[in-house]
Amino acid sequence: MTEMIKENLLQRLKEHSAVVAVVGLGYVGLPLAVVFGNAGFKVVGIDLDKNKVDQLNKGVSYIQDVPTADVKRLLDAGLLTATTDFSVLRDVQAVSICVPTPLKKTGDPDLSFIINATDELAKYVHPGMVITLESTTYPGTTRELILPRLSECCGITAGEDFFLAFSPERVDPGRKDWTTFNTPKVVGGVTPACSEVAAAWYGEALKTVISVSSAEVAEMTKLLENTFRMINIGLVNELAIICNRLGVDVWEVIEAAGTKPFGFMKFTPGPGLGGHCIPIDPLYLSWKLKSLNYNARFIELASEINTNMPRFVVSRVQDALNELSKPLKGSQVLVLGASYKPDIDDLRESPALDVMGLLMAKGALVEYHDPYIPELKHDAWHKTSVQDLQNAVHLADCVVIVTNHSQYDYQMILDNAVMIVDTRNALGKIGKGSRKVVKL
Repeated sequence: MTEMIKENLLQRLKEHSAVVAVVGLGYVGLPLAVVFGNAGFKVVGIDLDKNKVDQLNKGVSYIQDVPTADVKRLLDAGLLTATTDFSVLRDVQAVSICVPTPLKKTGDPDLSFIINATDELAKYVHPGMVITLESTTYPGTTRELILPRLSECCGITAGEDFFLAFSPERVDPGRKDWTTFNTPKVVGGVTPACSEVAAAWYGEALKTVISVSSAEVAEMTKLLENTFRMINIGLVNELAIICNRLGVDVWEVIEAAGTKPFGFMKFTPGPGLGGHCIPIDPLYLSWKLKSLNYNARFIELASEINTNMPRFVVSRVQDALNELSKPLKGSQVLVLGASYKPDIDDLRESPALDVMGLLMAKGALVEYHDPYIPELKHDAWHKTSVQDLQNAVHLADCVVIVTNHSQYDYQMILDNAVMIVDTRNALGKIGKGSRKVVKL
């Protein structure tokens, strides 16, 4: 009977007659739902945000990487619907959980979204169902947190009656070359049978699937990827501080080192870390290791350096204004770019928010411009993007380039600004040698 359940599910997945549910329709979930829909699966998206659900059911996308035309096409074909009602899971054979995993203010992992989604799923889990968690978390979450909640509720066994796996999301918002469809997908189950079924499911919709031996390996894979980036960014951020003390151009150093064809991978400094993954994911690993009486020193040190970069940016703004014999307090400062990376509308963990907050705390009169983010609401302050960029640049005592959007006219900015703090080397060669430009 057990083998028959697995074979029947594999057959339905192969025929694309299985109904797919994606729980959480954000930057990860919606692109994944569209990919499954494009493969011919009937997909139902579940999200507690009624506004998101209503937009999708009208054929409208709210995610920059997902064209509205794609949503409307799948909606019209009957391959994509959205709901706030978890009871639809009664008729679903495959479920992907793509909910947020933020940190609490204390720095501990906040797994409430995963727990709530799992508890709702547990009401409707049934034999012949495959379930994957995509939300980034610490190693052991799938087996220790999700498995008991699903198996104990109705006495069914993972690997026999239902199939549970972890498959880390690898979304990089704004990219056109590597997308949900063609980025290799790592899958690891809580049993070999779980790995087999989950890999078979994803293999029907995604270009490349890599099956690993366990859910823990898959969980750790994601953390290694982002810890690698976080630590190397921390290294070059500290290098920027060192080069500033030495009077050396850090960007020229990095470009020169990048000419070595082996043994060097280029990372660049910036005003701090942003996005949901790199600033947060390594701290999940660090937290887990504390419970095992181990201190992840590289992670903690890199996090400390990266977290303090907005303060270093503010110190560079103060230095720049000193050259003009002006104090920071009362000076007009224009911040260019609010999103955490170029050419997207994603504000999650953006260092621009910290930079602006620190500047205002020191008495600066701060405005901002971002072509993708017309309005900012953060903590106790609320701002709107300036309308006339050239005039705002001209009036500012100092312009701070925090996010190097490609659509900015950097020659215009250089020509009109009194002083510029360039945290991204956005001005490049046109700003080299200019007394107006202060680099990170």
